[in-house]
Amino acid sequence: MSLTIGPISPFFVVRDLQCSLGFYTKRLGFSVIHLEPADDPFFAIVERGVVRLLLKFISSDVEPLPNVQLHEWAPWDAFVYAESPEILAAEAGDSGVSPAPEVVGRDDGLIGLEVTDPDGYVLFFGKPHDDAG
Repeated sequence: MSLTIGPISPFFVVRDLQCSLGFYTKRLGFSVIHLEPADDPFFAIVERGVVRLLLKFISSDVEPLPNVQLHEWAPWDAFVYAESPEILAAEAGDSGVSPAPEVVGRDDGLIGLEVTDPDGYVLFFGKPHDDAG
């Protein structure tokens, strides 16, 4: 018998939960599906399709630590499969993501776009170049 498991959900420590929520919802089309505690939230889950991100403000002295701060040559904090990176790039540009992301073909066989959130986390939205969708 084969066990099916779901998609992975990155967990990002953030400086300002409301700022992060605004970026993911207004700029990238995610929806907030969980916010805790209700009276003064410090934890949230955002979702778009099957992609979920967990966002948490811990304290003002606990800073985000995106991969790019550790390894310039390996900057991604998440890879998100995108059937049509071109459409996503246009959506992101239209919604005010700055700088406007560009779709690029990479030497590792992937095509897609990088988006950096307010805390410096880099998400790559793309697919293998030869993936027909």
